[in-house]
Amino acid sequence: MARKLRIEFEGAIYHVLNRGNYRRDLFTNAGEAQAFVATLQETVKIYGWRLHAYAVMRNHYHLAVQTPQPNLKEGMHWLQSTFATRFNRLHGERGHLFQGRYQALLVEDDAALTRLVNYIHLNPVRAGIVSPEHVATFRWSSLGGFVRGAGFEGLSAEDWLRAMGLSDTDGGWQSYVERLHQLALDPAEQERLGFGAMSRGWAIGTQGWKKTVAKDHATLALTPGLAAAEARTLREASWQARLNAVLAKEGGQAKGVWPRNVEKLT
Repeated sequence: MARKLRIEFEGAIYHVLNRGNYRRDLFTNAGEAQAFVATLQETVKIYGWRLHAYAVMRNHYHLAVQTPQPNLKEGMHWLQSTFATRFNRLHGERGHLFQGRYQALLVEDDAALTRLVNYIHLNPVRAGIVSPEHVATFRWSSLGGFVRGAGFEGLSAEDWLRAMGLSDTDGGWQSYVERLHQLALDPAEQERLGFGAMSRGWAIGTQGWKKTVAKDHATLALTPGLAAAEARTLREASWQARLNAVLAKEGGQAKGVWPRNVEKLT
């Protein structure tokens, strides 16, 4: 099977996630979770990423990561293969550890990033692992590290804290944790913020932005192996661009009127 392609460009932000193969539990104890976080820390340093947030659950993980250089594919291959090798060596196992490669949803801007970070930090609450008032005590997410001042190189909250009008201070983190607590108690607000779609599709952002990105990368739709949701949107953008060209050639026919040779577009 052909590998799924990724839309990559300098400064791109992604929601990256993956599960254990056959949904098996990967992080059943502190050692396994810590080993993944340590491997993630190495990846961030090696590939020069900016990591905005992460959460390591029992059978999956979430990352909000920005790539100053378009190297998501290389970095994710190193992260997953290195951790899998270490995991299998420790447990005396062989074979695939993760369910496929990974999902990578593009993120539009700091506003969309803020919603994503909140979603990631609330994952342990939504999964029933910790209560809303103890959201900052979950050990295997970036939130606990931020609050305790125990981050690492490349882990940064600057952009999304600024977007929320907060600062990287004790008072700023106290305010942020309280906001998360209130959000955890408000399922309607979570729905309004799009929590249900944070792990689906190919992008997180406005429809206008998605159409622009799809138009800019429309040629990828012709390449086998592209994720279905991405390919469909990119094909639509490619068809629309070609249709516009045909309409212009036909003399600027009215919008919605199909030219005689429109069948050639498909």
